Amino acid sequence: MLRFMRKREAVPESAEGLRAEIDRLAARNRRSAERDAERRLLRLRHELGMRLLESAAGGAEHPDPSGAALPVGDGLPEFAPEELTPGLLRAGILRDGCLLVRGLVPRADALAFAAEIDRAFAERERALEGDAPAPGYYEEFTPDARFGDVEVRSWIRTGGGLLAADSPKPACRMLELFAAARLPQLVEAYLGEPPMITLEKTTLRKAEPSVAGAWHQDGHFMGPVRALNVWLSLSRCGDESPGLDLVPRRLEWLVTAGTGDSLLDYQVSDGDAEEAARPKRVIRPVFEPGDALLFDELFLHQTGSDPAMPNPRFAVESWFFGASAFPGYTPIAV
Repeated sequence: MLRFMRKREAVPESAEGLRAEIDRLAARNRRSAERDAERRLLRLRHELGMRLLESAAGGAEHPDPSGAALPVGDGLPEFAPEELTPGLLRAGILRDGCLLVRGLVPRADALAFAAEIDRAFAERERALEGDAPAPGYYEEFTPDARFGDVEVRSWIRTGGGLLAADSPKPACRMLELFAAARLPQLVEAYLGEPPMITLEKTTLRKAEPSVAGAWHQDGHFMGPVRALNVWLSLSRCGDESPGLDLVPRRLEWLVTAGTGDSLLDYQVSDGDAEEAARPKRVIRPVFEPGDALLFDELFLHQTGSDPAMPNPRFAVESWFFGASAFPGYTPIAV
């Protein structure tokens, strides 16, 4: 049985059929990229995301961290991609709030993808000025009507971001990089169920040094979720471009927000962030292109910027969610 997304686009009804069509089309697009195929892949992934929500069940569990050995010592431990396991990831999050993986994506691929993001930002500005953008770089994604209007675009742009789903060519390349790093398998094993990204919380980043940080935990505005964020650096950052300031310890609670020097109702003050870090201290790691930081909705962090830094920072921020505890966002299957 088929449903129709548009007049000439037949869509398999079942989740299994959708997955098979996505795999087939993605394989073809890897051999020879086509803009129409990239657009259709995003639509099919959205359709599959809706099926996963419809069939969501409880009982998902995180992996057992007991067999994972974390090094003891000062500083945030660093791991290579071949060391990464679901149990190690869980252990790192439960002790340090996050897990730092060096070289999750090859450096050359990360730098090439940063150039694609830069192009997408430029094409968005062309579109907003009334000119026609290059095909595949800025085409605002329209979700199924049940998810309503997308209201975050202006806020995302102000913060140095671009919704990945609004840029089909880079979005498909991003998912290929994730697949090559076996991220979908890792995240599924970590969440205990098939992972989805979302329209609203998968963002291509170009952070200028002038963009100030704001301490926050994403759980303040996502509610109760099963979530994992993969923050992927695409340029050297933390010294010559904005990086991340981190509270490198597990917090099992939401720190009180909107107090002291906070400007936003979800923002944690500098003093409260420093207090939350005790007995450790706030750190600002230096990331190289292809490095990744993995964390959940309780992790306290902010953009670590300084107007004196000479370069912008390119990155991808991609939140993955399990269907059993999914926030009020637009689903896109991976």
